[in-house]
Amino acid sequence: MNRTVFGLLLTALFFHSTVHWTLADEHLRLRDICRLKGQEKNTLQGLGLVVGLKGTGDSKLNPTSRALARMMQVMGSNIAADSQGFPDISELEGTGNVALVMVSADIPPAGAQQGDALTCSVSAINAKSLEGGTLMVTHMLGPRVDQPTIYALSQGQISIPNLAVPTSGMIYQGCKMERTVANSFTWEDKLTLIIDQDLASFSTAVDIEDQIKQLMQSSSGDSRGEGVVHALDQLSVEVTIPQHYREAHNEVQFVAILLDMPLNNIKKKKSVVINEVEGVIVLGEDVLINPVVINHKNLAIQANAGPGGFVGVDTSSPAPLKPKLKNLVDALNALNVSTEDKIAIIRTLKRNGDIYGEVLFE
Repeated sequence: MNRTVFGLLLTALFFHSTVHWTLADEHLRLRDICRLKGQEKNTLQGLGLVVGLKGTGDSKLNPTSRALARMMQVMGSNIAADSQGFPDISELEGTGNVALVMVSADIPPAGAQQGDALTCSVSAINAKSLEGGTLMVTHMLGPRVDQPTIYALSQGQISIPNLAVPTSGMIYQGCKMERTVANSFTWEDKLTLIIDQDLASFSTAVDIEDQIKQLMQSSSGDSRGEGVVHALDQLSVEVTIPQHYREAHNEVQFVAILLDMPLNNIKKKKSVVINEVEGVIVLGEDVLINPVVINHKNLAIQANAGPGGFVGVDTSSPAPLKPKLKNLVDALNALNVSTEDKIAIIRTLKRNGDIYGEVLFE
């Protein structure tokens, strides 16, 4: 059967599943749309050496050879000196099995304890491929070059998640924390809530302020909550930790109660997460799209019933419900559309404003 005809026949299934289905508005909680100021993701980075490559290492070996010579000296190997007394790197040239790489690892917003193992990314600087390579012990520094503190050590066998891009790889749990990184969330008995960018607005900030005040009134008997909560702008709300929590040194319990607070007037954020490297698409059941006709390569799918009338629509309904992105993806799966093409279609829908939700690319 022609793919275009089959795609149009799938329209009936695609649209029919949305006609009589209504979304249940689940209440968000404060933690779903806010983070605590000070608890942000931090990135560690370092320059390292990958060995064990199959002739795909660096072609320009001077920087790599110097780094390798330094590593060998640190590990107790003797390197012959040149006429000026520096390591004679000419002895190390002529091999394509070594590569200079950039290594990075993300510390979660909550921080990391000494001994924790994080996943790190490895990217080639000049090598053709890192496949089969092993990262030698690499010092991981903080984001500020003026503070060369060693926070972690990275090493291990490199995995290549996308063989089409062999110059980038991962080492799962290959970065071991040597120091504890604790991200503070209070200053002078106050904390600041940062609202997600896609939901930030003055009305959202004021709504959060009002609902926190109501929480304070019900839990402490404070008649107004004045001075305890203050919306600073459309992105941030400042909260003073109540005195009885401070006196009991129980700020953590207060934060737990605060972040678990339901938000009655803010709709749930709908999102699609796409990892292009690993070819993964994660989408919610309730992400909606506009009725559109999709023409991609030799494929045509209509995300709504056309004049031909594939399905019946109840005209007594005030407005037809929009199709779901999940049903579109299901239809594409039935047509054996590649993940790469599905991602391209979703990207185009988002660019044209036809997806009701946030699309995140990792």
